[in-house]
Amino acid sequence: MTTRGTLRLATRGSDLALRQAASVRKTLEDRRFDVELVEVETRGDQIRDELIHRLGKTGAFVRALDEKVLDGDVDAAVHSMKDMPTEKMGDLVVAGVPMRESAADLLLTPDGTELENLPAGSVVGTSSLRRKAQILATRPDLEVEPLRGNVDTRIEKLLAPELQAEHERRVDADRDERGNAADASAEGEEYERDFEESIDEWFDGLAEIERRALERELDTEYDAIVLAEAGLRRTGLLHHVEYARFDPGTFVPAPGQGAIAVTARADGDVAEEIRSAVDHPRTRVDTTVERTVLAELGGGCIAPIGVHAKLQGEYVHVTARVLSADGEDDIEASRDLPVDDHANAAADFAADLADRGADDLIAEAREAAEE
Repeated sequence: MTTRGTLRLATRGSDLALRQAASVRKTLEDRRFDVELVEVETRGDQIRDELIHRLGKTGAFVRALDEKVLDGDVDAAVHSMKDMPTEKMGDLVVAGVPMRESAADLLLTPDGTELENLPAGSVVGTSSLRRKAQILATRPDLEVEPLRGNVDTRIEKLLAPELQAEHERRVDADRDERGNAADASAEGEEYERDFEESIDEWFDGLAEIERRALERELDTEYDAIVLAEAGLRRTGLLHHVEYARFDPGTFVPAPGQGAIAVTARADGDVAEEIRSAVDHPRTRVDTTVERTVLAELGGGCIAPIGVHAKLQGEYVHVTARVLSADGEDDIEASRDLPVDDHANAAADFAADLADRGADDLIAEAREAAEE
């Protein structure tokens, strides 16, 4: 079959990033393009011991990829949209926005406990200022601790304490069993096992991510962690964990969460080819509203800001929350925006949020970040 040419796509090397890039590649290949993925290390990948908001401006996971596009080393770059800066992109455009996955956040626990049912003092892990603030706004009696790493690493950190404790119980029981079995044998009695399966049988039944969790050394033991549903679905890890889903209308996601953005040079034919192949109009409208609100507020990733939009007929329903870092102050609003002027209407909505106090909260967050 004759192809339409080869496209080189830059991507981060994490499992999630590669899966996202692979989904874009498949769509382009269905349109008869040959596609090559080019892995690029970003600043966000290099500085692993810093929280996202300490990495500088929004874009810690983006700039290195886009520089490859601008230098002509690749034709386009694939990003998680929530990582992208809202500033003008110069010679680059968002050429394609594929159909969005779920925008919701999930609370992961060993047994699926919901946020309101966590015991007081429980430790919740997240690297997001937005998630931390919304958790504390609902449950100020919880402890929220930093959590970094790829999706699988974070899940391992959650699973590790319980799995390691279970392994220890089985080791102790096996040791006692051998002694008790020997005593029973000496007395001509039958000994009953504490566990139906041996340690080896139990270990063989664990998933690979659970086996890695057994070997993980922990500085912090988490009772729960918060992750994006989209990332868990794309990496195929959702079935390994118990979770409770947050309602995006109340626990408001990051702007662009669950969406993918493909950037390309504004000049040339590549941008238009990508747009015609992968763009999903509803997702582009929703994410345009979310990113416009964020851009007008100017919070970047230094302030706890959530924005979620959903196209509903002739209107785009949008909800936004801007909070103080401790969750005590909370500016929240919803509005139906006309789809035929959604970008301008989103800017007006952001201006109203700013007037209601969002500007003050963002200014406080900026001052704290500069200390």
